[in-house]
Amino acid sequence: MWPFRRKKTERSLPASRGASPRQARLLVTANRENRGRMLRARYDAAQTSPENARHWAMADALSADAVGTADVRRRLRERARYEVANNSYAKGIVLTLANDCVGTGPRLQLLGASAETNRRVEAAFARWAGAVDLAGKLRTMRMAKVTDGEAFAVLVANPLLDSPVQMDLHLVEADRVASPLGLPGNLLRNEGIDGILLDAWGNPRSYSILRQHPGDLSGWRNEVDLVDAGSVVHWFRPDRPGQHRGIPELTAALPLFAQLRRYTLAVIAAAETAADFAAVLFTDSPANGEAQALEPMDVVELEKRMATVLPDGWRLGQIEAHQPATAYGEFKREILNEIARCLNLPYNIAACNSSGYNYASGRLDHQTYFKSIRVEQAHLAEAVLDRVFDAWLSEARLLPEFARLGLARGPVARQWFFDGTEHVDPAKEANAQATRLASNTTTLAAEYARQGKDWETELRQRAKEKQLMQELGLADDPAPAPEEETDDDADARQAA
Repeated sequence: MWPFRRKKTERSLPASRGASPRQARLLVTANRENRGRMLRARYDAAQTSPENARHWAMADALSADAVGTADVRRRLRERARYEVANNSYAKGIVLTLANDCVGTGPRLQLLGASAETNRRVEAAFARWAGAVDLAGKLRTMRMAKVTDGEAFAVLVANPLLDSPVQMDLHLVEADRVASPLGLPGNLLRNEGIDGILLDAWGNPRSYSILRQHPGDLSGWRNEVDLVDAGSVVHWFRPDRPGQHRGIPELTAALPLFAQLRRYTLAVIAAAETAADFAAVLFTDSPANGEAQALEPMDVVELEKRMATVLPDGWRLGQIEAHQPATAYGEFKREILNEIARCLNLPYNIAACNSSGYNYASGRLDHQTYFKSIRVEQAHLAEAVLDRVFDAWLSEARLLPEFARLGLARGPVARQWFFDGTEHVDPAKEANAQATRLASNTTTLAAEYARQGKDWETELRQRAKEKQLMQELGLADDPAPAPEEETDDDADARQAA
């Protein structure tokens, strides 16, 4: 497994090379004196004291696969799905991540063949992607990656697909990729990680996929299919070396969701309890004093707009409602901000509320979020889209209409475009774009890529529009450039 081994060599003193004989002797003497001594370093975080013993009680030294066993991952998936299904914030966060990452779907651009060949292959792949609803399945995979920690898809043949290439993408929930009972031990002993069989180099060799979901109530059967790894797409984020199964991305935020739910319900219950008492009778007289005797906790029905006489010595009052407390909104903001941090979301996107933001702070927070989206899209392209396109191209090459295009065998250079992000101030972004183009610090391809567009397609379309405008005698005067606006001007305009 480890072909590269370091040969044993003679003991030498590399530090003494180039030194004088006297310096070499001093170095040998120092090594002999220091031999047997132990260097002791102190880190406060490595010390265990009565104050921090309970805090670090759950720390362990397990491997990435050992800490994320099948039972642990199943429980995390169940709780993450519960929160997403019952918490509007969790549901909105998951949908936002899927929509911003996948959007309306990726667009393919080939780079290797001729322009005509590239155009026809790109159009054919776009029609196939629409037939199998590739964008919708990718959004589902992104949501599963948040709640389940991983997403699986199997490349299968679908004869009912309305496309020349009848390859389909069949999504599989993480619960079905598991090691079933009764599987021969030699297939799993030291080779498998909960449904993933590995080869001698640690690469996935095949996946054991249950034919039925373990939670299916219609009579579950322990039947499994061993699917070759070349037909399975496994998308997850390995947070540790040697990790083979994904952990829900909401794991760190699950206790916070529970706290947010409990605090909200407690505030509502306190407010409702105070509101249930329309009025109370109270007296300042001592017990058995001058006030007229009344039954404790007696309930009196009140009518609207009536006048009444109270018993002697008693006064009418109301319970003061102290809920919600003044810190209620601040608590929800802080805990929601902490929940969104593990997903690289700014608060205004997680809460869908930018009332406390100005122009500059909004842009600053969005930079981190958009960078994480670009990283996620790059991972999606490498782990999913490239695999899907290579399989689609292998099937397409067998068709006569594609064989005539003369596509070369082997991998084809390509890139993927996703939906661009809208700028908060389009006029200011247009000025910045014009400045970058004028100073030759960017290209049209890069600027169109920011918007998720293919520069060749857009320029051809623009040329057609200009030609038609000339034929119709329409003026094509350039629009005047807007005046430059600073961040302070934008903040002032926003405040106004």
